[in-house]
Amino acid sequence: MIRRSIEGRVEPLRDHPSATARPAGGWVRAVRSALGMSATDLARRLGITPAAVRKLEASERNGVVRLDTLTRAADAMGCDVVYALVPRTSLEEFVAARARERANAELTQVDTTMALEAQRTSQAERAHLRDQLADELARSSRLWRDPS
Repeated sequence: MIRRSIEGRVEPLRDHPSATARPAGGWVRAVRSALGMSATDLARRLGITPAAVRKLEASERNGVVRLDTLTRAADAMGCDVVYALVPRTSLEEFVAARARERANAELTQVDTTMALEAQRTSQAERAHLRDQLADELARSSRLWRDPS
């Protein structure tokens, strides 16, 4: 249920990646320029030096800007910061892939032991067991724990 809720909220962002793509010079610089605001003007509004504004813009370009700093700059320019993690695939697909990966790993260990004891199951039975285990893992809290 939580996955579906998140999916619904991020789907519009995934459908329009260009809308969230950071401009080459960064959002702070792009918005500041669009407003006709100089670095000195923004510095004054933030209570910092123009050099600090340039440092802020550089840190955003380099992907190391602090969210609280970005939020202050956005507020000084009449903007809000929108922060989101947009999954590359659906969360359901990501969970299912991880569950299959884990199920395959667990069943490979069991299959090796069974083969040594001449009790190997058929390919169809293994596939059925893998699907059952993957479904169980997808609903379990142990999905993201690495097997010991």
